[in-house]
Amino acid sequence: MTKTGTGLRVAAALAAAAALTSALSGCTKLETTSPSSVRGAAGAQSRAAGFGTVDCRHTKCIALTFDAGPSENSARLLDILKEKQVPATFFLLGRRHLDTYPELVRRMADEGHEVASHTWTHRILTDARPDEIREELERPNKEIERLTGKRPTLMRPPQGRTDDTVQAICRELGLAEVLWSVTAKDYRTDDSDLITERVLDQSSRDGIILLHDIYDGTVPAVPGIIDALKARGYVFVTVPQLLAPGTAEPGKVYR
Repeated sequence: MTKTGTGLRVAAALAAAAALTSALSGCTKLETTSPSSVRGAAGAQSRAAGFGTVDCRHTKCIALTFDAGPSENSARLLDILKEKQVPATFFLLGRRHLDTYPELVRRMADEGHEVASHTWTHRILTDARPDEIREELERPNKEIERLTGKRPTLMRPPQGRTDDTVQAICRELGLAEVLWSVTAKDYRTDDSDLITERVLDQSSRDGIILLHDIYDGTVPAVPGIIDALKARGYVFVTVPQLLAPGTAEPGKVYR
């Protein structure tokens, strides 16, 4: 498999940088819902059965998520997750990713990971017309369903940018939006030790960790991140497991 082109990697890095500025600056009035709120709304009598052996109402859970793949690094990442017995949530891009590495998409689903959407071209949805937003969301949904047999219920908007129109279309398409609470800024460095340090410094219960397996320093950091957080008593879950026994509601934004 060939390396992603330099131009595409630079564009991805700039997009990721803008994402953090936009979504985490504190200047947005975006209303988000926390995992604990979703679990609480499910009611005290809800049963843990049906979403795996982890009950995050009673366990210190955290979710690993990876954006902008699959990539040439994804096979090694999947090997690591399998060895460590850790599930993850993958927010996949369409063009040059889903259509380039279909076998990795199937493997993600087959090995128990949550496969979700990051749009087809990484277009900023808040700058697009409603019909363009639908195209960006529907195209990867159809491809992921074709490859895995399961239609995505989660998406992550490029640069973390969303608004009322995007949320309304997501509601129409049966999609919930998932942002993040932990970022390694792995688009700025290939230093795996620094990436690990940044994740560990920010992690807390119900955290949603944002990483990108398209960058060279990220995948080598994953084993250390997993081992250190397990040593602190964390249990890794997918985003749906983090919310269970509640479920993500289409049109809402979770962080």
